[in-house]
Amino acid sequence: MANNNYNVLGVMSGTSLDGVDLAHIHFTETNGKWTYIIGEAETVPYTDAWVQKLKEAIDYTPRQLEQLDHDYTALLANIIREFIAKYNLEGLDAVCSHGHTILHRPHEGVTLQIGNLPQIAALTGQNVVCDFRVQDVALGGQGAPLVPIGDRILFANYDYCLNLGGFANISFEENGSRLAFDICPVNTVLNYYANRLGYPYDNGGQIAEGGQMQQELFYELESLDFYTAPYPKSLGFEFVKGTVLPLIENYNVQTEDKLHTFTNHIASQVAQVLAHKQNGRLLVTGGGAYNTYLIKCMQALMPDMHIAVPDDKAIQFKEALIFALLGVLRLRGDINVLHSVTGAAMDHSSGKVYKVQALA
Repeated sequence: MANNNYNVLGVMSGTSLDGVDLAHIHFTETNGKWTYIIGEAETVPYTDAWVQKLKEAIDYTPRQLEQLDHDYTALLANIIREFIAKYNLEGLDAVCSHGHTILHRPHEGVTLQIGNLPQIAALTGQNVVCDFRVQDVALGGQGAPLVPIGDRILFANYDYCLNLGGFANISFEENGSRLAFDICPVNTVLNYYANRLGYPYDNGGQIAEGGQMQQELFYELESLDFYTAPYPKSLGFEFVKGTVLPLIENYNVQTEDKLHTFTNHIASQVAQVLAHKQNGRLLVTGGGAYNTYLIKCMQALMPDMHIAVPDDKAIQFKEALIFALLGVLRLRGDINVLHSVTGAAMDHSSGKVYKVQALA
C-alpha cells in the first residue's frame, strides 16, 4: 500500500526575484482526499549581486548559463541545508524544488530552470524531486502552468484560483477538465518601475494609486497579440523584456503614471478572462495579493465576484506548497501535470528524482 503521509520541503523561486520560498509541508491522503499543514516557512532573499545575475541571465551564452546553473545549484543547496538546520527538520521524504526559470520558450521546445543539477541531492543530503517542466515541453506542452493540479486537489472549494506573482495565471474547472494559463505580467513589470523610484516594490499599490491613467498606453497594452491567443499559453521574462517594457518606455510619462496604467491593465486582463464567470469565489495568492490597489481595481471590474485573499502563509507559500505536492505525486508515480492545462500529448508524472544514497 502506498504511503499516505508525507513530510517534505517545498522550494520555489519566482520571476519576481524576491528570493527563495521554502515551506515545510505535511501531507496526508485519505481515500483520495488530500490535506496539508504548512509548518515552518520562510523567504530567503537574494543578494543584490544574485538579483542582477538572474536578471541578466536571459542574455547569457550557453557556457555562461552552464556556469550559472552550477553556481545557483550550490547556492540553492546551501539555502535548503541552512533552512533544514535552522528548524531542525528530520525525516524528510524529499525536497521538492522548482529551481529558477531563466529561459521559457516552449514554442521552440526550450525551457530552463537552473538549480536542478543532480548534485543537489548530495549537497543537501536529501532526496530531491525537481525539474518539473522539461518533460512537458518534450511532450509538446507549454511546461506551464504546473500549479493547477494542486489547485484542483487542495483548493477545490474555490471556483477560480488566481496567482499574482511575476505573472498572473489562473486555473479553473470547465466541462470536467482543469484549464489554466498565464494572463499577463504582474510583478515583473510593477517591481521594475518601483525599483526605478528606489523601492523594492510598490507597497499596497500606493504609488500606482497616486498616478494618472495614460489612455493611449493602456489601449496599446490591451492590444498585445498574446491576450487574444488561444490557451494553453504561458509567458516568460522574454515577453516582458522584449515586448512590454519597450512598449511602455515609448511613452515619456511619469513612472507613477506607468505604474497606475499597468496596474489597471492587469485588472482589465483578469476581468476579461473571467468575463463570462463573474459569479463565484476567486482565490488570490502570490505577492500581488498584497497590492490592495490592484485588488480594488479588480473588484471594481468584477463587482459580483467574491475575491478571497487568504492568510499570509497561503499567500506567500502557495507555490512552494504545490511544488511540494507535485514532488509527492511524482514519488508515488501519480499524474502531476495535466495536458488540458499545458497542451502536452498526455497527462503525465513529471520531475527528476535524485536519491542522495545513489550520489553519495
